[in-house]
Amino acid sequence: MSRTIQAIEGRPATNNTTSREPFTRCAWVPAGDDLYAAYHDREWGVPVRDEASLFELLCLEGAQAGLSWRTILGRRDGYRSAFDGFDPGLVAAFDDARLESILGDPRIVRNRLKVYAARDNARALLELRSATTLAELVWDVVGGKPIQNAWQSIDEVPAITPEADTMSRLLRSRGFRFVGPTICYAFMQSAGLVNDHVVGCFRHAGVRAR
Repeated sequence: MSRTIQAIEGRPATNNTTSREPFTRCAWVPAGDDLYAAYHDREWGVPVRDEASLFELLCLEGAQAGLSWRTILGRRDGYRSAFDGFDPGLVAAFDDARLESILGDPRIVRNRLKVYAARDNARALLELRSATTLAELVWDVVGGKPIQNAWQSIDEVPAITPEADTMSRLLRSRGFRFVGPTICYAFMQSAGLVNDHVVGCFRHAGVRAR
């Protein structure tokens, strides 16, 4: 599922306005959730081209598979600590003992396949550098600039797109793991490769201007 669809499962839709905040957010942000609101307002949909930041997002999106993004967002600091700030060179050098130690860390979601995939992805990223960069690879999928959508409602936002499918196939062919089309689309939303803020959201125009 895309971030927008997944985030509101089991929650009533809301326009997320309060007397203190006279503006409208995307309806997937739960009312009163300051962590989610800050993420939506400051990060979601903002174009990211820095390699380390893209690597972190890719790993976190993989960790989120089957869970809510809120679960991962609340543990992001723990992930950053456990994975040395998601420095690809450092993570690629982790031995099995280090990964087993991470699996005992209560600050993260302790899923063996996902934890080991972070190292595999770091190694795939380093190997990728002989021909291109992670930023060039993923941004080439969207022609180098964000896809600007104009959704009126979160019900219109897709879970998978042809671009996400293309990205998934490219990353898999390069040795990346936990990069299925659904994960890739959530990654595209998070990293600003696509602007999926609905038109009525106060962030839609601001993200579009970047």
